[in-house]
Amino acid sequence: MTIGAGAGTLLEVSGISVSFDGFKAINNLSFNIGPAELRAVIGPNGAGKTTFMDIVTGKTRPDEGTVRWGENYTNLLKRNEAQIARAGIGRKFQRPTVFEDQSVTDNLMMALKAARSPWKVLFWRAGAKDDARVAEIAAQVGLADQLPRKAGELSHGQKQWLEIGMLLAQEPKLLLVDEPAAGMTLAEREATTALLVDLARTRAVVVVEHDMEFVRRLNCRVTVLHEGSVLAEGSLDHVTADKRVIEVYLGR
Repeated sequence: MTIGAGAGTLLEVSGISVSFDGFKAINNLSFNIGPAELRAVIGPNGAGKTTFMDIVTGKTRPDEGTVRWGENYTNLLKRNEAQIARAGIGRKFQRPTVFEDQSVTDNLMMALKAARSPWKVLFWRAGAKDDARVAEIAAQVGLADQLPRKAGELSHGQKQWLEIGMLLAQEPKLLLVDEPAAGMTLAEREATTALLVDLARTRAVVVVEHDMEFVRRLNCRVTVLHEGSVLAEGSLDHVTADKRVIEVYLGR
């Protein structure tokens, strides 16, 4: 019988440490998230938030520790970035990366999960099922009426939603989202909050964010990182009342 990463655990990061030129970016970090959970990660600059995501997605290899994934307790440290993405981990960076000269439809169509061998890509043609899936994703991210437009014509917030839609096309089990509210209008921020909350009903979503009001709207468990370790964890009210958090983060 295969042992999972723990009851109700999708991702288990345990005792991770990594140094760059003598600087310990991550220091004995442990972090768990469930299969349908929304989590916010906050902390001052240099706290290790980006490095944490780099390790989970295979971009950075830790000096020690383990990263386990899914029901089969898969060791992600033995996988490369592409294999980790195919396993169901999607990452959205702060600056949206979309094909600006292509339509919203084409961006989503290119992102659909499918066999990607050179031979199959050469002869692949979109079918009715693909068209329906693209329409479904566009509606989910609030772009149903934008499908014919070029991605470059979208607002900043709409580009963010398109990139989230492109990740959804890969059918991820975990989404890592970096500062989604940055540069958005108030209406876009509210729509993004609703989108992330909705997505977390069927998958895990980890949001790295500095905007405390945005985090409050997410109404989820919060993990505070400092010097590469977990400083505090709990509701936003709980962590913001912690004297250590006030001293190293909120008081600055």
